[in-house]
Amino acid sequence: MKSWRTSCTDPSGRRWVRVAALAAVTALSALASLAFGAADIPPGEVLAVLLGRGGETQGQIILLARLPRLCGCLLAGSALACSGVLIQGVLGNPLAAPNIIGVNAGAGLAAALCCAAAPAAVVLTPAAAFAGALAGVLLVLFLSERAGASRITLVLAGVALSSMFSAGIDAVLTFFPDALAGYSDFRIGGVRNLSMARLAPAAWVILAALLAALSLSSELDLLLLGRETAQSLGLPVRRLRLLLLALAAALAGAAVSFAGLLGFVGLLVPHIMRRLVGGDSVHLLLSSALGGAGLLTLCDLLSRLLFAPFELPLGVVLSLAGGPFFLWLLLGQRRGGRG
Repeated sequence: MKSWRTSCTDPSGRRWVRVAALAAVTALSALASLAFGAADIPPGEVLAVLLGRGGETQGQIILLARLPRLCGCLLAGSALACSGVLIQGVLGNPLAAPNIIGVNAGAGLAAALCCAAAPAAVVLTPAAAFAGALAGVLLVLFLSERAGASRITLVLAGVALSSMFSAGIDAVLTFFPDALAGYSDFRIGGVRNLSMARLAPAAWVILAALLAALSLSSELDLLLLGRETAQSLGLPVRRLRLLLLALAAALAGAAVSFAGLLGFVGLLVPHIMRRLVGGDSVHLLLSSALGGAGLLTLCDLLSRLLFAPFELPLGVVLSLAGGPFFLWLLLGQRRGGRG
């Protein structure tokens, strides 16, 4: 199997053109998400509403229902995809992703505990989810360093951690059944019934973590050369790995706090973007942020339109797309003799 870290040989300018094209596709997907649904609204009317000149009925549909949902898709998609980039880079494992190694489930458990202990303190949920995601990713890092586990063994350990965290969520809900309203939606993952007020705390966390990750893209490139090489170049490897994993946890935790346990974005998007723009971290992070946002927006649109007037949960659409990809990737790793 071709190396998952293979760098793109195209000139940097051409890669920037691809990133710009990806941004345009994501913008068109966002416009389609606002325009289409149970009641279709012409794109011109959508733009008029966003500029404050649209009709009252259309304005309520777009501003109160579809715009928060779209913002949730954009934020969660970019956060989970970039979290996957950071986790795969730090662990050196193409099979690692927030939902696979227990990061999302750890964030979900902490969010459930926070909701049970302080139901009214919505602003604390992203912080609690970050703590849970960080605990999950540090446990995986400990296993990778302590046991020297192979890639597939490490993934299996992450699956075990994810199951334990999920059992913890079930235990919390057994004793505090009102801790997570709409628990089935949280477990599957989705962006229904969001409000801008609920998104605001997580949005600030995601934007700050994305900027911090981009500012460390050069250091991440050096880290990908290997620990010994990075140390010989004066890079504080251990501290940098912890910092990057903390950023990955902040991204995944903030997304889980409002979108639930969405799966496969952090696995699917980074691999696609590596084929598109190569392994250079700044291009990869930007394209993954855009690709994750666009993917989640399109999947959410499909979930609304495929079986209208019924709506398929967003997490189901993602799992149907991501599950076969993960199996293909797993079998490729086995064939390559790197398991």
